[in-house]
Amino acid sequence: MNIHEFQAKALFEKFGVPVPKGVPATSTDEIVNALAQLPEGPTMVKSQIHAGGRGKGTFTDGFKGGVKFCKTKAEAKELAARMLGNTLVTAQTGPAGRKVQTLYFTVASDIKKEYYLAILLDRASSRPVIVASTEGGVEIEKVAHETPDKIFKVRVDPAYGLADYQIRELVSRLGFTPAEGKNAARLIRTLYTMYWETDAAMVEVNPLITTPSGEVLALDAKVSFDDNALFRHPEIVALRDLNEEDPKEIEASKHALSYIALDGNIACLVNGAGLAMSTMDIIKHFGGSPANFLDVGGGASKEQVVAAFKIILGDPNVKGIFVNIFGGIMDCNVIATGIVEAVREVGLRLPLVVRLEGNNVAAGKATLASSGLTIVSGDSMADAAGKIVKLVA
Repeated sequence: MNIHEFQAKALFEKFGVPVPKGVPATSTDEIVNALAQLPEGPTMVKSQIHAGGRGKGTFTDGFKGGVKFCKTKAEAKELAARMLGNTLVTAQTGPAGRKVQTLYFTVASDIKKEYYLAILLDRASSRPVIVASTEGGVEIEKVAHETPDKIFKVRVDPAYGLADYQIRELVSRLGFTPAEGKNAARLIRTLYTMYWETDAAMVEVNPLITTPSGEVLALDAKVSFDDNALFRHPEIVALRDLNEEDPKEIEASKHALSYIALDGNIACLVNGAGLAMSTMDIIKHFGGSPANFLDVGGGASKEQVVAAFKIILGDPNVKGIFVNIFGGIMDCNVIATGIVEAVREVGLRLPLVVRLEGNNVAAGKATLASSGLTIVSGDSMADAAGKIVKLVA
């Protein structure tokens, strides 16, 4: 689950991570009230959407930049009026962009140097890893590609936590002065505590800055959380902004389905994440384009299958459906029954190819065959993928 920058900054403050003073606003009246809470002087206006590249983005009316530096609060108020309610297009939003429904005003900081700092899970070692660089304020992917030697990592043993010597290593390699180093060490320690205690999937600060007076501040904040741990954090669940999520993905979460919308035209309904990814690959192999990732899990019910079909058909780009099921725990006949009910309930007119294999497959295939519906059977994964691509084409 992702949250907005202003929400992440509030969490930072709760744990003691220093950030510039800031206030969010969601309406014209709130813009006035928010600015009134900030001191006179240079002010930042920051569009709040769940996407990176806001500063380099362009609004659909041609106005450039979703993050603006303003010399005065009067200028900030004027620019905020242009951003709020406008649609911002960035490299991460796609051409449709995202409507800006919240703005975040912060005191503009006097920057001496910018750094990059992030904490996330290193899946190779199954440990948290702190990624740092002296090249902050730019895309870390670009730094990794052009100057990889300027990025370094510190892996943390979860049994012992972040050690003092590791913090000293980070402070030293980032090149802080002694005075800055004390503040940086405190911030790194606190940031890791927040990452660990909130079950965060990623905490990214870009840029982390120093000021001429020796302060070390988190100038930006990007935080996401492990969905599997949210049951422990109702206060974090309350931060979820459904306006920033695909309605189909929201509906899928209500039925415990893993759904991610893509930009193709062949919908996939699969059990198991690995099989789902393989299914998307084989659709591409045969010249098609997957419209989604949809994992119904290892023990889906008929009701979940029906719900999955309705979600799939909520995408107007879908021109065909490929159901690919390998029954281990899953009973193929349960899936087949759900497919038949779903097709009848929604009055499906699109091509549908089903490949069943595994637990109780004979009964599942019999259910499909006796339904009287136009359902194409695939003898293998490759056979089914080839058939749906041909039918859609």
